[in-house]
Amino acid sequence: MLDPAELLYAYSQGYFPMAIPEDDNEIFWFKPEMRGIIPLDTFHISKNLRRLYNKQHFELRINGDFEGTMRACAEREDTWISEDIVQSYCKLHEMGYGFSFEAWREGKLVGGLYGVIIGKAYFGESMFHRENDASKIALIFLVQFLKDNGFKLLDTQYINDHLKQFGATEVPNADYENMLAGALEVGDDER
Repeated sequence: MLDPAELLYAYSQGYFPMAIPEDDNEIFWFKPEMRGIIPLDTFHISKNLRRLYNKQHFELRINGDFEGTMRACAEREDTWISEDIVQSYCKLHEMGYGFSFEAWREGKLVGGLYGVIIGKAYFGESMFHRENDASKIALIFLVQFLKDNGFKLLDTQYINDHLKQFGATEVPNADYENMLAGALEVGDDER
């Protein structure tokens, strides 16, 4: 398991860990030259998704099942979420830094995402869905929470086509570090 203090420090410096399955799940630290973010002020939601979100088709929860969300994110043929990673982030969750945003339907966890909060930054780690649009609705729920609570940074690490539809973009590491510093200026007591 990763030391929680080391993990929090690494995030504050722009690093994040991933286990590499080909290397016996050894954990490596990453700090990409181009960093994926979703600018909160230009977050884009399609009309159909907005309608679905407003219909409250899913029950939305924060930290309803943090570990279950992580394990669902890891249910892939090839995953960087090792058992050490799960245990490390569950410890961060117990300490008040790990947060999952979840979509439930009929008492079952059907989609969600998890990440880490430090100051006014949310470091998104992974997302999953078991029903169509469940992870997208969880992302909208996350962004609404971040906006309502004065967050300054939504870090996605990398971007993909799924995130691009919401306005995800890449910024050079130097720009990311400036954004990160601004988001971390706010003390933990104001979280």
